[in-house]
Order: sequence, then structure tokens, then C-alpha cells
Amino acid sequence: MTLFHLFLVAVIQGITEFLPVSSSGHLILLPSLTGLDDQGQVIDVAVHVGTLLAVILFFRRDVLLCISGVPRLLRGRVDTPGAKLAFLLILATIPVVLVGLVLKLTGLVDMLRSVTVIGWAMLLFGLVLYWADRRDPSPKTATDWTIRDALIMGVWQAVALIPGTSRSGITITAARTLGYDRTNAARLAMLMSIPTIVASGVLLGAEVISTADIGAARDGAIAALFAFFAALLALSVMMRLLRTVSYTPYVIYRVVLGLILLWIAYT
Repeated sequence: MTLFHLFLVAVIQGITEFLPVSSSGHLILLPSLTGLDDQGQVIDVAVHVGTLLAVILFFRRDVLLCISGVPRLLRGRVDTPGAKLAFLLILATIPVVLVGLVLKLTGLVDMLRSVTVIGWAMLLFGLVLYWADRRDPSPKTATDWTIRDALIMGVWQAVALIPGTSRSGITITAARTLGYDRTNAARLAMLMSIPTIVASGVLLGAEVISTADIGAARDGAIAALFAFFAALLALSVMMRLLRTVSYTPYVIYRVVLGLILLWIAYT
């Protein structure tokens, strides 16, 4: 792959992974709309690693808190904030892992990779995000996260396996309907992305380890670096904007892009 192609894929993945606009949808559309070759699974794994490192660095305090609670969780105790956070993150990840395995084993995951599906998902789930964001939240913060909320958000997150839905967008939507304010909804959605990205990275990584060569590894390292900086920038900008701006700009982008894609698909 050329340096420009690596840069393009990594930046798209890095920026859209955490914005509520669907990274998978954009990456599927890239070869369809530009004529570029599909980047392949090696690069997919690499950019996921880059975005994973970015979210871990940005939310390092929460991550360290979670890690500190793992020993108690392994002993069957959920009596500290760290153990509780680790337990709820694992719980929220179970639905997307199970549904992802079903889609992978049945081959349905490939059937969903179409411009029509992405267009409808962009449009419909963008409108759902707008509806959820207009609701008046109760004063709930990330520390109020419960088993019920984690399970509900986890089920919603599994819906994001439909290309164009957006993992961050659908989990933010779920959090808003549960009463969390914009900042805490985004915080929970970003923390939920960590085990989800790890799970998807392991699944994809297991398939490419035996086939990757030195050239592919080099390209992957470059893509991971680009994705890391793009994701870190996207996270910083979004979390700052949420203090004063709603999710409406993202909704407008989704609706416009969705309508364009549907026009392309049906004409």
C-alpha cells in the first residue's frame, strides 16, 4: 500500500471510531467510492490497535482504576469502584461478542457490507441519536452506572455490528435514553470501546498472524501510528465540544450522507 493510502485509511478510522458517524461504514465506502483497493485485515487490525492506544491514553485514569479492580474481581468481589467498573465493562461487552461470533460464523457479516445498508443505518440511527439527545436527562454520571444500564448499553452496542450504525453513536444514544448527560454518555461509550476493540482485534488478529509478512507488518505499524494520532485528536475535540455543543452536527452529517448513499444505491 502507498503511504497516502495508509494515511487515508488510518485517519478515517482514527477520526470516525469515536465520533458517532460509523468508522466501519466509512472504511467500507472508501474502496467503493474511490476505486482504491480494500486495505485488508492486517491494516484493519493495525488501525484498531492505534485507536485502542489512543482511548486508553485519553481515559488513562479510568483505565488505571479499572485495572486496579481486576485482582478483587478475580476473587469474586465487586466492592471497590475499580472492581465495579471492570465488571460492568466486561458485562457490557458480552452481547457484541456473542452477536459478532454469530454473524462471523454464519457469513451474515459479509452480506451487510453494502451501500444500501450503510445508507439506511446512517439515516435511521442518526435520527434516533437526535431523538435521544433532545431528551432531558436525569442527573446521572458515570459513577451511577449499574448492571441494568451496562446490559442495556451492551445490547445496543451489538446493533452497531450493522455497518453504518456507529458503535460510539449507538452506545451514546443508549446512555442518553438512560438519563446520562452528553459528557458522561460519551465517557461510558468510549470506555466500552476498549474491551470491544480488544475483542475484535483478537478475532481479526488470529486470522492474519500466519499470513502477515515483513512488508505487511511495516504498513501496519505506520497505519497504527497515523490512527493513534487521528483518534487522539478526535477524542480531544469531541469531549471539549460536548461541554457546549449537542450531537446535532453529527446527526446532520449522518442524515446528509445517508440520503446521498441511498440515492447512489437506488439510482
